[in-house]
Amino acid sequence: MHSLRSVRPDRSAHRGPRRQGRFGPARRWLLDFGCVALLASLPTFASGQDRTQPATHPETTPTEMTPLPAAASEPDFAPATPVTAPPVPTASPSQWINTRRWNALLLLALLLGFNLYFIERIKAGKTPFIRKIAGLEAVGEAVGRATEMGRPILFVPGIQDMNDIQTVAGITVLGHIARTVAEYDSQLVVPTSRSLVMATARETVKEAYLAAGRPDSYDENNIYYVSDEQFGYVAGVNGYMVRERPATCFYMGAFLAESLILSETGNSIGAIQVAGTAMPAQLPFFVAACDYTLIGEEFFAASAYLSGEPKQLGSIKGQDVGKLIGIASIVIGVTVLTAAALTGWGFLAQAGELLRAFWSLETLP
Repeated sequence: MHSLRSVRPDRSAHRGPRRQGRFGPARRWLLDFGCVALLASLPTFASGQDRTQPATHPETTPTEMTPLPAAASEPDFAPATPVTAPPVPTASPSQWINTRRWNALLLLALLLGFNLYFIERIKAGKTPFIRKIAGLEAVGEAVGRATEMGRPILFVPGIQDMNDIQTVAGITVLGHIARTVAEYDSQLVVPTSRSLVMATARETVKEAYLAAGRPDSYDENNIYYVSDEQFGYVAGVNGYMVRERPATCFYMGAFLAESLILSETGNSIGAIQVAGTAMPAQLPFFVAACDYTLIGEEFFAASAYLSGEPKQLGSIKGQDVGKLIGIASIVIGVTVLTAAALTGWGFLAQAGELLRAFWSLETLP
């Protein structure tokens, strides 16, 4: 070996300097990385562990091993979707009436039946009894007082438009007041917050003056538009009240926060005030500051009573009968359930629950 190595020609002298290519450093980095990866895999091959299973450490229990995702063992392609027949369209039968809600139909039929019965009865000339309302009985007194003092009469129809039932009821009351004012030959002023309410009030007052036989006393300029803005309208009405100091003020319609402002101003000038509204939140202010107040349904009953129309009077009486039936049902239901609790009879308990479900409009069997 020594002799061979001695006779072997030395080629390093003729090779020249070693060249470094463009990819020399990258090749060395890849080679180093491959060696490190190979050395890291040697313990696994030496221990005979399956490379498809996750490696376990001595301090890790089998229950703490994280399983491989199921997608790793699935094939790269999805199975073909089986071909199925197209769905056949079906049509459900038409249902005009839900037979399990017969209680609602029965209640509706009862209420409509009572209304129609009383409407036809009033058309036949049989006027129903409606108790007297103190606020309406005081209209003549209030108008007479204003006539004696030589001051105008103010009527405020609320701040809502004609699509509100309270405004319609207030316009009906306005017709009765306007006729009384025409008979006393006094001055009626109606500021409005809606243009449609202004037009309706003008026609109503004009017809009232014609019915009273004083068409020449009617002045449409006394019924005017102020503003759609709530407090702008209230400011205009309050300014008129302070300047002209009307002797009588009527507030009939839908009111909001302006109810106390108007009624307090009228009280400060010493006017007789009559209010009517169905707004529960504003009734306390009118009751505290006004002389007479039509509370809730009294307001609608007053308009029906003053108009004398069979439809309005018949509806009022029909609703009264419906309320009586409801009150009677409540008394009977409470009595039956109380008796069932005291005696323990299941029949009474079932009857009471059936009555409760009937009036609560629940779905019945």
